[in-house]
Amino acid sequence: MHRFALRVRYADTDRMGWAYYGNYFRWFEIGRAEMLRSLGRSYLSIEDDLGLRLPVREARCRYLRGARYDDALVIETGVADRSRAGVEFAYRVMPEAGGTPHALGRTAHFFMDGDGRPVRVPHELDELLARAPIAPAELLAQIGSV
Repeated sequence: MHRFALRVRYADTDRMGWAYYGNYFRWFEIGRAEMLRSLGRSYLSIEDDLGLRLPVREARCRYLRGARYDDALVIETGVADRSRAGVEFAYRVMPEAGGTPHALGRTAHFFMDGDGRPVRVPHELDELLARAPIAPAELLAQIGSV
C-alpha cells in the first residue's frame, strides 16, 4: 500500500475535538492523488493530458476509532479492483506510530471523458494502475464492497 503522512489540523476537528467524519473522505482523496503522483502522473495530468475524469460513484468508510487534533496519521492507499470501465481504491487511516486503524475505506470510480460520457480506460492509465500497489485481501474483507 502507498503511504502518505498527514497531521490532523485544528480545522479538521469538530466542536468536540474529534476529526470530523467527512474529512476521512478528503483524506482518502489525498491518499489516492498522492499514490498516483508517486507512480508518475498527477490527477491534473490525467484530466488535462488524457482528457479523463474519475468521478466517485460510491464511497464507504468504516470508522473504528476517532482521530484528534494534532494526531499524526498515515493514509495507506491501494487498488482494490480495476476494469475497463472503472477502478476501486481501498484505504486505511493509521496512526503514524502504528497500532489500530482509525478508519478503513473504499471508493469506486468510473472513467468519463470531458463531455461527461463514460469511456473505457485509456491504455496509459491502465498501465499506470497496473503498477499501483494492490490492497491486501484482508483489508478488502474488513471493508466490504461498495
